[in-house]
Amino acid sequence: MRIALVTPAGPGTRNGNRHTALRWAAFLRAAGHTVGISVQWSPEQAADAMLALHARRSHASIRAFPGGGRLVVALTGTDVYRDIHESAEARESLELAQRLIVLQPRAAEELPSRLRRKVRVVIQSSGTKLRHAPVTRKFRVCVIGHLRAEKDPMRILHCLPHIPPHLPPWEGLEVIHLGEPLDATLESEARAGMAREPRYRWLGSVPHARALRWLASSHAMVISSRMEGGANVVCEALRIGVPVLASRIPGNLGLLGTRYAGYFDLEDERALAALIRRAAGDGGFYGKLESQVRPLRGMVAPRAEARALLSAATF
Repeated sequence: MRIALVTPAGPGTRNGNRHTALRWAAFLRAAGHTVGISVQWSPEQAADAMLALHARRSHASIRAFPGGGRLVVALTGTDVYRDIHESAEARESLELAQRLIVLQPRAAEELPSRLRRKVRVVIQSSGTKLRHAPVTRKFRVCVIGHLRAEKDPMRILHCLPHIPPHLPPWEGLEVIHLGEPLDATLESEARAGMAREPRYRWLGSVPHARALRWLASSHAMVISSRMEGGANVVCEALRIGVPVLASRIPGNLGLLGTRYAGYFDLEDERALAALIRRAAGDGGFYGKLESQVRPLRGMVAPRAEARALLSAATF
C-alpha cells in the first residue's frame, strides 16, 4: 500500500513522536509498503491509507483524508490523558478513524467503551545494542525528556535537598538531565539548579545515540511525567536493562506493570528522594528492580513492535 504517515514532529526534531514516526516508517517499508512522512497531508499525496500520530494536532489531515482510504490514528499521551477529554477536534479524530493505536494497554481505558473495538496496542521498541554498564564510583541517575510541563522535569532537582551528599557505598549521587528547553521558565530553573547544586547537570538536547550512552551508563532512569502514552524512553531503558524510577501514572503502569517496585507518587519529591536513596543503598532492592526489568526486554524488541504495527495499520 501507499501509506501517508503524518506526524506533528517535523524533520530534525528530537522527540518521541519523531522517533516513532521514523521507526514505524522503516517497519512498514521493510514489509513492502511505500511510506511518505509529512507534518500535514495534502490531496497531492496519493495514498491508500493514512497513519496519523496525534488525534488533536493531526486533526486537519485526518479530517481531509478521503473517506475511501484506510485511516489509522495513533494516540499520544497528551491525546489519551488530556485532549480527547477537552478537544472536540481530538474526539472527532477518534470517530473518523477506522483503527486506533495506543502505546500501552491501559490507554484504552480512557476511551468510550463503544470505541474500544477499534483499539490495538503497539508497544514501542528500541533496536539499540547497548547493554547496561553503569559507572562505578558514583550512583548515576539520568532523566531524559524535554523541558515541558507534562514531563514535570524539575522534580529530580526538587528532590535533591532530601538526599544527603554522602550516599554509601558510593562517593555520591550524580544526576544527568537531557532534554531540549521547550519552556523558558523551566530552562531558567535548570540553569539556576546547576549553579547551586553540584550533583545536577542539565546538558540540553543531545543526539539520540549520545542520550542512549548516558542512559546505559546510569544506574537508574527517572521518569517523573504527569502524563505519558507509553514513553519511548522507558522502552529504551527496558531494552538496555536500566531500572526505571517512575511516577505512578497509567502510562508508566501500563508498561512496567502494577507489581513493579520502582514507583513514586506523582509530584512527590520526597518520595522520589526516598526511592533514589533506597535504590542506591539497598542492594537487595536494586537487584529486585533489575530482575523486574529483565523479563520486559523482549516486550520492547523491534520484532515485536513491527509485528504489532503491521497487524494494526495494514488491516
